[in-house]
Amino acid sequence: MADQETQPRGTLIIIGGHEDRDPKGKRTILREFARRSKGGKVVLATVASHQPEGYFEEYEAAFGDLDTGELVELYVEERSEASDREKLDVLDDATGIFFSGGDQLRITSQIGDTSIEDKVKRLYARGGVIAGTSAGASVMSETMLVQGSSRETHRIGDLHMAPGMGLVRDVIIDQHFAERGRMGRLLGAVAHNPRVLGLGIDEDTAIVLEGDRFEVIGSGGVYVVDGSHVSYCNVAEARAECSLSMHDVRVHVLSSGDRFDLKTRQPSRPKD
Repeated sequence: MADQETQPRGTLIIIGGHEDRDPKGKRTILREFARRSKGGKVVLATVASHQPEGYFEEYEAAFGDLDTGELVELYVEERSEASDREKLDVLDDATGIFFSGGDQLRITSQIGDTSIEDKVKRLYARGGVIAGTSAGASVMSETMLVQGSSRETHRIGDLHMAPGMGLVRDVIIDQHFAERGRMGRLLGAVAHNPRVLGLGIDEDTAIVLEGDRFEVIGSGGVYVVDGSHVSYCNVAEARAECSLSMHDVRVHVLSSGDRFDLKTRQPSRPKD
């Protein structure tokens, strides 16, 4: 168990991708991130992208009038750069870090178990805000979804997972959820380990997680797959090409303003 000093006291904003970045739009999710960064320095981590050109300029415009402090980019092309003083200095005095989209394996392979990852976790522990969209969302959990077919019934062998950054425990996160028809693969991920909750997050939608509780913001939905009461599952017995069979799984569908307690596994609405 982590000691008291390393217990997270910050906020995670986990985004399903394609959040509103139009400078003339509502930008509900970016606005919430800016509010929680409290006018301090914000680091845009474009590590997930193989070609990060253009990301910084787009987010610079999107955050332009949202009362953030200095916006700086952090990109790591090769893992060896993760210990560079220049890269580490970018994170000094930051109050928020925003992981953009791309390939979640690039994040873990480039900064996993490095001084950069350590600084990210230290910022979170001291009360900072960490956001991630698309690939930057998937990487938040201990185990992340890497690959699996969308828009079809899950096949037993059609799923690839890998270690994530572990900022939130006992969940697995999928993004672009309804838009790419990913219910089957999220059910498959939960079937592999019913101890974890599956969180499917739509585009332009986010969960704002503090401690064990989160609130939904944005224009879409969040799907919570709870396998704790599953009475039958064929994952262990079936051949890899077989369709998933899982009985008595519980699914919650949440929209903006809904809340969820990860510890009790119960949804709620705010009191009027």
